[in-house]
Amino acid sequence: MNIIVNGEQKECKDGLSISELLNDFEVEKERVAIELNANIIPRAQHSQTILHEKDKLEIVTFVGGG
Repeated sequence: MNIIVNGEQKECKDGLSISELLNDFEVEKERVAIELNANIIPRAQHSQTILHEKDKLEIVTFVGGG
């Protein structure tokens, strides 16, 4: 299946959850916010939210500093 991640088309397996996608991309789950099709997805729902063909996902990583 094809999805858009941060503006780039990506191919991934069908039935993938947001949590599984983050694992595949080796993204630190505790430091990201996820927007799926213009809706913020709470972290508690990442493992239950299944991605579908042509979904648009924005992964925003929090960076500390000072």
